[in-house]
Amino acid sequence: MTFDRIAVMGAGAWGSALANAVARAGRAVTLWARDPNAAAAIADRRESPRLPGVRLDDQVAVTASIEALARAEVILLAVPAQGLRAAAQQLHRIAPARTPVIGCAKGIERDTGKFMSEVIAESIPQAIPAILSGPSFATDVARGLPTAVTLACADEPVAQALTRSLGSATFRPYHSTDIRGVEIGGAAKNVLAIAAGIVHGRGLGASASAALTTRGFAELFRFGKAFDARPETLVGLSGLGDLILTCSSPQSRNFSLGIGIGKGLTPAQAGAATKLAEGVATAAVLVRMASERSVDMPISAAVAALLEGRANVDEAIESLLTRPFRAED
Repeated sequence: MTFDRIAVMGAGAWGSALANAVARAGRAVTLWARDPNAAAAIADRRESPRLPGVRLDDQVAVTASIEALARAEVILLAVPAQGLRAAAQQLHRIAPARTPVIGCAKGIERDTGKFMSEVIAESIPQAIPAILSGPSFATDVARGLPTAVTLACADEPVAQALTRSLGSATFRPYHSTDIRGVEIGGAAKNVLAIAAGIVHGRGLGASASAALTTRGFAELFRFGKAFDARPETLVGLSGLGDLILTCSSPQSRNFSLGIGIGKGLTPAQAGAATKLAEGVATAAVLVRMASERSVDMPISAAVAALLEGRANVDEAIESLLTRPFRAED
């Protein structure tokens, strides 16, 4: 089983990077932009305005026609988590039966508490849902720098075929059937990266950063276990790997947002400076879902309280530093 015609829905930084990666894999790739004028400009300049300075591969066809995606054998949904349902609904009428549709957003739908694979299944019932996640910055992937990610699909032969079809010498997907585990790693790490950025922006030191990332991973792991994620997934690329990357580099929008907040900006001011940070929309729903399953997530709860204006930075930090002493889990 091989897939030779791949479509990428969403011509932002991540969508453009994935289109380049697919082209390097030797596949015919179509990049879809919602706005016809934007599609024409990207096709002419061979560059996405969201990824300046990175040339779009000459083999990437750019379109604003949703009907053009009907010819694809695989569709990658490279749109933000909170906009994924609307994008998927456009595919419902044109996607052939059993087309793999790969969610590439790292988040949880805020209003429903649905994971991205659930949104795809509800919106495109004839599709095969899959998830792509892992430690990857768009610029690195677009430029062809070595990157490894996880691609999960409940149908293992399809997962294997997808990794073969999308993978290349520099873009290395590892296949899995643990969709939920892959989704949880991507969603939770964004919230935790905001906390890591706050620690950095506040100048609390490298020791505090290491402690925050480690205890944050404990939260991610507990949450994953509550949703039957596999331990090996949570300690793999899409869990621990992505957390390490996102909690350590200003290239991460969530980490950069946290830096701004740590330096005294309001969440709104920091958000305006960093644009889309998926953790902002995910924090509250992540904490709500954790509470429903009695999962203790103090760092994530502190981030949610801060983003919602229920606490300031000093109060959020104090709430963590004054927790009762306990055994490490």
